[in-house]
Amino acid sequence: MDIKNTLQSFSTMTLPARQEFMLHNGDWLLKEMLTHIGSPDAELRDKLIYRTFIDILSDNLLNPEQLGFLFDTVIGDDFLYLNIGEESTDSVFTRSFSALLAASILAKDAELLVLNDERLQVFFQKIGRYLLLEKDTRGHVHDKGWAHSIAHGADLAAVTIKHPKFDLQHAPLILHALKLVTWKDTVFVNDEEERLINIIEALLARDYSEEALIEFIEQVFDKFEMHLVTQGYNETFFSGRTCTLNLMKTLYFSLKMNNLAPKLQNTIYGQVAKWLKLGA
Repeated sequence: MDIKNTLQSFSTMTLPARQEFMLHNGDWLLKEMLTHIGSPDAELRDKLIYRTFIDILSDNLLNPEQLGFLFDTVIGDDFLYLNIGEESTDSVFTRSFSALLAASILAKDAELLVLNDERLQVFFQKIGRYLLLEKDTRGHVHDKGWAHSIAHGADLAAVTIKHPKFDLQHAPLILHALKLVTWKDTVFVNDEEERLINIIEALLARDYSEEALIEFIEQVFDKFEMHLVTQGYNETFFSGRTCTLNLMKTLYFSLKMNNLAPKLQNTIYGQVAKWLKLGA
């Protein structure tokens, strides 16, 4: 069976027909979609494979073993961490869409609670690594569609925090990654900030300590001082400063519009105002 034609056909099937197909060909389909999850062909990767994964999850067409197999596979070294650290190569598509699929699986498991507890805990302990290590910050790639690895990594982190089995003791590792994600020698231009602040909002929704988040914000801006002392006003400082300020302004207005964490708002406002004045 040709994977592209199969997925096009699957998209037009009724629910009973999909159920029948998955009963007889489900394992084959999952493995084929995983094989091509990072295809540079945007139609196959994004419009067919990813959307089919979403349909399969939404229609509850996977048994617990298949869901566990998918999760274990996409969070592994050959998918979420495939050649991580590379820039401007096609491996980003595998990493980025593995992050997106892992987020969708976790969102489904938040309802079903069927994933292996031990495997989940190992994942929770390492969740910050992806945003920390990913260096390919491209959004839309000409002729290949969306990479958007930082946004997808942010989605994965936020969904992870929302999972009922996530222990908030792992939150500092995610916040550490969030602190450094704006220092990748680039300024985000594809609304990555909107996705990254979902991490903070997810923590607040879990009643994470506002004082701990205030301390995090102070550490974010301490990095400005530290960079100036160690490296001075170089290009990395200016891109990091701009990117961080954009993220913090986005977070401030989101918190303000939703009437959340007033003390945190005040801390962000004071720091942003200080560094905007210093940059004037």
